[in-house]
Amino acid sequence: MTRSSPRFGDALPVDLTGVISDIMFDQKSWREAEMRLYLIQHGEAKPVAEDPERSLTSKGEEEVRRVAATAKKMNIQVSKIYHSGKRRAEQTAEIVATALAVPIEFAPGLNPLDDVRPWAERISFEKQDLMIVGHLPFLEKLASFLLCGDENARLVLFRFGAIVRLDQKDDKSWAIRWVLSPEMV
Repeated sequence: MTRSSPRFGDALPVDLTGVISDIMFDQKSWREAEMRLYLIQHGEAKPVAEDPERSLTSKGEEEVRRVAATAKKMNIQVSKIYHSGKRRAEQTAEIVATALAVPIEFAPGLNPLDDVRPWAERISFEKQDLMIVGHLPFLEKLASFLLCGDENARLVLFRFGAIVRLDQKDDKSWAIRWVLSPEMV
């Protein structure tokens, strides 16, 4: 019998509850980050033929709610949540903001094909933890640019409704701390 490897998006054959619990509640063993940046690809959206504004599907809303509830349990604290202004990103930001009790704000420059450099520079001056809800390929490029200086490296593969946490280290470089996807919660 041939055993195939799980593909991205497949349910994992193990219970990750204990692992997630360790991540959530044993953060004292980790060095404090200079800054935490949370990147979220919007939830699954309706096709443009069905909804020209591309609102979230019911599955997209449900997955984002699950991830947001887990983010609340993890005591994620950000100063605000920025979104691109597109309906699907705004809805995702609203769901997460409600769970975390933080404000949301439209921010230009977060659209799928926007240049990541202005946001990378803006982030470099931030003193508080931030969350950005956006789109591909922008989020993949921003993460890669922060991590290695090459926006085309595709170091992080995003998924609808998932949160990617990047930590800024003492030397101002960035590292991936964790990824929380809907399949995990």
